[in-house]
Amino acid sequence: MNTYYRPSGFGGFSLFPPVIKNLLIINVAVFFFQTLGERISVGNGFTLENIFMEYFALIPLEGLNIGTLGNQVIQWNFLPWQLISYQFLHGDFGHIFWNMFILWMFGMEIENYWGSKKFLIYYLLSGIGAGLCHLFISPLIGGGLAPVIGASGAIFGVTIAFAMIFPNRYIFLYFFIPIKAKYLIGFYLIAYNLLPLLYGEQSNIAHLAHLGGALTGFIFILLDKNTHVVFKDLFTRSSYRTTKPFNPLGGLTDKFKKKEQVQDAKYYEIKDEDEVTQEDIDRILDKISQSGYQNLTEKEKKILFQASKK
Repeated sequence: MNTYYRPSGFGGFSLFPPVIKNLLIINVAVFFFQTLGERISVGNGFTLENIFMEYFALIPLEGLNIGTLGNQVIQWNFLPWQLISYQFLHGDFGHIFWNMFILWMFGMEIENYWGSKKFLIYYLLSGIGAGLCHLFISPLIGGGLAPVIGASGAIFGVTIAFAMIFPNRYIFLYFFIPIKAKYLIGFYLIAYNLLPLLYGEQSNIAHLAHLGGALTGFIFILLDKNTHVVFKDLFTRSSYRTTKPFNPLGGLTDKFKKKEQVQDAKYYEIKDEDEVTQEDIDRILDKISQSGYQNLTEKEKKILFQASKK
């Protein structure tokens, strides 16, 4: 059965999971101070925003010479915490708007599926992986000479997670063209990042960081035993086929094997007299935010299902 995924406008904000909510608040607040900092001078021709960039943007490992002040060379240096802090800085309104929109669009369901703690770890690791790829690989192909800012690396990690966990979920492009997540996200990743790198396109977009964030997320999911995706199942089945010993009498012996008893799935419904209060529903939603939908009990799933029908 195919399912469709189309954000329901502002109504989709009614069940904000905590990490998504706080990431949006923090990013918007930091962007506000960045914008304000452009107008606040700290002397010697520098603004407060320059201070933000010096200490919190991702600076190349070899440092960055931004000019001279009298006889003194102004040098910005790489600092370890920049691998996290750069994810919360943005260049302009369009930059932060699209990053936060995609985070909301795809991240909400991933956080509800995994739980808040795991999602936060995944998000930050995707951003760190993106930063490391930029720091170590970009200089090898003639890039990486400027500060990097933005959550795009972590965002690409989130989109890859959505494509792997919900590959056949339809996404409505421009709100009316249905395309499966695995095709839309895969095409966007290649067309927007890989092709410009292959053709040597020069721009102010850190394409390698985007690919690094997606690759980090991809590896995380492959190594996570608690996340079941079709891609991992393909490897498992392939390994099973190659290691299963050949049985020349398999067709004959299968006829004598006891057939498994197949039972129809049972359908459960909450009776009308079993009153479900709003407090029960809120408690279940809080549990989903903390530990994911898969950790609900059968009764809690039935209650949530019945509430959704009403």
